[in-house]
Formats: sequence, structure tokens, C-alpha cells
Amino acid sequence: METYWREVQNIKDEEEEREEEEEETCLDEAELEEAWLSEAGLSSLVTGSATEDGPADALLSTLTRQQVATVTERLENYKQTLRKTNRPAPTHVQDIFTTVTQTRRFHRTTKTIHKPRANSHLDTKQTVEADWLVSELPYSEGVSNHKRGVASKHLHGNTDLLVIQLPSSRGVLVRVEDLSPADVTQLGFIALIELSTFLSLLGVRTPKTKTHRHRAPDSGVFGVPLSSLLERDRKLYSGETVPAVFRKLLCILEQTGLDTEGILRVPGSAARLKFLRRELNKKFSAGQFDWSTVRPQEASGLMKMFLRDLPSPLLTSMHLPAYTALLGIPSQVHQVQALHLLTLLLPEANRHLLKELLSFLGEVVSHQDRNRMSLWNVSMVIAPNLFPSRHGNKRCVARQQQEMEEAVGAAHLVQLLVAHRDLLWTVPCFLLAQVRRVNQVTCHKKGLKKRQDMNYKNQVPSLWEGVIRVHAPLHSKVSMAIQLDGHTRAKDVIARFQYENRTGYEDVNCLFEVGGNIGERCLHPDTVLMDVHLVNPSCSWLLKPRPQASHHWA
Repeated sequence: METYWREVQNIKDEEEEREEEEEETCLDEAELEEAWLSEAGLSSLVTGSATEDGPADALLSTLTRQQVATVTERLENYKQTLRKTNRPAPTHVQDIFTTVTQTRRFHRTTKTIHKPRANSHLDTKQTVEADWLVSELPYSEGVSNHKRGVASKHLHGNTDLLVIQLPSSRGVLVRVEDLSPADVTQLGFIALIELSTFLSLLGVRTPKTKTHRHRAPDSGVFGVPLSSLLERDRKLYSGETVPAVFRKLLCILEQTGLDTEGILRVPGSAARLKFLRRELNKKFSAGQFDWSTVRPQEASGLMKMFLRDLPSPLLTSMHLPAYTALLGIPSQVHQVQALHLLTLLLPEANRHLLKELLSFLGEVVSHQDRNRMSLWNVSMVIAPNLFPSRHGNKRCVARQQQEMEEAVGAAHLVQLLVAHRDLLWTVPCFLLAQVRRVNQVTCHKKGLKKRQDMNYKNQVPSLWEGVIRVHAPLHSKVSMAIQLDGHTRAKDVIARFQYENRTGYEDVNCLFEVGGNIGERCLHPDTVLMDVHLVNPSCSWLLKPRPQASHHWA
């Protein structure tokens, strides 16, 4: 634990030297429930404007029984709090759901956190496959089945770090960045409802706490909101997804620091870091900062400082308590599933930055034979920068024990994030299926599906069943009919176009599923197209360059 407390002390010393003003906002019970309903895409339930054809209706009609129970309980809690304060209540819950599902109350779980063994790392013995990613069963339904004794595979407490492998059939996996912004928005709504349902069934209560916000400066790079940094950077670097200063710091560390002993752990000079921070704020945006003077340990210190200085935590103020709460879950698989849902809830800028950070930390761990930074050591150093704790002046035995549990818990969370980083950016099949159902219901209510089917048939009147037409506007041959069988994959279609056109777009083409019950989806090269055709027969097929921000499939 010495590494963790040394990092905490460095942070404390830095905060004492630099005067910063903070705004503290304390939301009451009604405001917290209202914020949850709004984030879940159900703000119309709060305003009382929910109608049969309202914006939330499509989402509500596709929820599972357990998810309906969660929404019902949240809305009832909101109404009860309003009644206590003599404020008018919104639409009655029975007017929203035909049948009000009997809900269960939250209760606290005794939290016991075990410190993983000091040599726990990615080569841990026990390996499991993340088969839940390709299941149509929501995580919450899996918990119900587990409680009934239907399934118990890998769902037990384990103090060792599990190695969780992605399913061998990569073609069925979808990454968040492969979906259109509209689909990602719907995905976030469903993921939040599912997360709350999942934690409730596990008996985990998320504490309601104050949110702390730093006053954001008008210029510079430290303490500036991610959205502002990206808006500024995209004027110079089109399609940038991570602030340029953060990417540059990681670049220095990857080029010169991976083999440096104690990188991330050994701090640079506090005075030197303060000077570099001031210089970067003044000169980086103008391109006048001299990066050649920055040593690896200083780049490490600046990188951690950047994370701490964000005006809103990287993992967001709203959901930080949920990260801490999931430590009370005894099953490591369930912990990973909860982390997975929380990652899907991150704003786009936060998600991209976290992805870059975890990828770099994985690289550091892969060089541990030379830099002496095991996964646990890396987690202990990074934890205070992602999960800040406010230590009081009282140093009684009970408080020290609590701080120790918080420290071990935070490090355990970082360890899970780094070890399972590849899993975090995938979309579970059950969530994608719910997004499709929401889109389908929306199309029906808008009267679009019939028109889409008619347009589809008019475009390809001569096509037989199992034949699709792929459009490729960048090729000389802009359209081609493809006969599908059970083995035709996206990469086969791409190869055929490249062979017949020879246009030089080999490295940028990707096959997209567009329309129907999805906004847009970039298909993995190994995707079996007949599976997509059966799920979404009204979609169009488009071959075009992959967006700059999109994932490059390995």
C-alpha cells in the first residue's frame, strides 16, 4: 500500500500549493431521481408529458419485466419525495405501464474487499470466456436465474484476478464506435436502466452524494473540459477523439518510458511539474511548447495531473458512487459486467480518453519485467487519480481502516478496468437487440417501416431471397448484387469489390448496415451477412471508408 499512500500524499501536497475554487452541489432525493430518469431518456415521465406516441414510449415498450420494475420504483420514489415537499406529482405510474410490476427495495450489502495477491497480473491461472456478451439474456435476468439455481458458471467470489477472454467468434461482436450517434444514445438509455436493475437484484445500493466541480479556466489545457479541448484541437486535427496534449504525453511515455523502472510510480520534481504545467497552459495551443525538455517521469506526472484537474471526473460525478458500490458484489464476473455497463454510460469524450489511458496502462504492464510495474502496482498509482478520496482530519482506528478499504477497493477497480479493457468497448448482444427493438417500434409509430419496405422492394425488385445489393459510391462499379449463404462474410464482399474495381481503397473500406432497425453499424470483417440480413431485412448495404474515430479491427 506504500505506493498508493505516496501518490495520495503527492496529490495532497499539490492541492495545498495550488488554490482552486470548487462548487459543491447537493441534490435532494427528488432531483437525484429526476436526474436518473432524464439520463435514462425518460424525462417526459417527470414533466408529465408522456403520451402514447411520446419520445419515451418506444423505449418503455421494449423493457424487460425487471427493467420495468426499476423504472417504476424510480418514478414512485420521485413522486413520494415530491409529495413530502408539497410539489405536484407527474403522471401516475399506472398510466404509464399497463401493469405495475411488483418491485423490490434496495438494501445495503456488507462490503468485504480482499486485496489481490501482490503478484496478480494478466497471467492469472483461471480463464473464463465472456459468453454473456453474445447472449440474448440481460445481465439482470442472469442474476435472477443464478438466484434460482439455473446458472452458476463462474459466478462465485474469487480474490484472484480472472482472465476473461472475448468470444472466439469476433464477427458477432459490436463496438460502441461502430454504431451511429443516435443508436449510441439509445444504448445509453437502456444501459442505465439495466445497470440500476442489475445492481438492485444484486442487493447493491448506490449512495447519494454531493457532486464537486472545479471552476474551469477559460484557456490553457489543464482543468479545461474535454469538450472544449476537443473543439479546439479539431480545428487543427480533424476527427481527433482525445485531447492533443494528453495524446502527446502518452506518446512520450510509450517512446521513452515503457522500459524505465518505476515509470508512473517515481514522481518528478514538484517544482518542475508546476513549471511545466504553467508553460503548457501558456504555449501548447500556440504550438510553442518545447517537448524535448520533458523527461518520462515528468510526462507521467503531467498525465496524472491532467486527469486530476478535469473539472468533472473522467468517470463522471454522477456514476463515481456506482463504481464504489459494485465493490460489494462478491462475484468478479458480476463486477466486470457492472463495469461494462458503466463504461457504456460514459460520454463519448470520456470514453475515448479512458480507452487511450487503459490501452497505455496495458502496455506498461506488458513491460513489467523491465519497468517493475506489475498490474497491481500500476493500479495502486492510478487509483487516486481516477477515484479521489477526501480524507478528514480525524485519524481514529476506524477511519484508518475505512481509508485502507477505500484504497484497496479503488486499486481493485483500476485493475479490473485495465485487465478487461478489450471487453469494455463491446456492446452485449442483448443491448443491441433492445436498441433494434426501440428503433423498430419508433419506425412503426412514425409509419416509416411500411415505406422502408416498399422502397427496399422497389430498389431491388428482381432480387431473390438471400440476395442483397451493396452500394459503393467511391468505386467505379457503384453497385453489386451479392448472393448470400451461411458463410458469406463482410470481408468477402469487400474483397470482391476491391478485386473488380482495384481503386486503392483496400485499407479504408468497411461494409455498413444502414437503416431498417438500426441507424448505422460498421460491420466486423468476420460478420456473417446472412445473420444480419435475417435480423434486419430492410437495411441498405453500403461500402465506404471507415470513419477516422472508428475502431480498426485487429
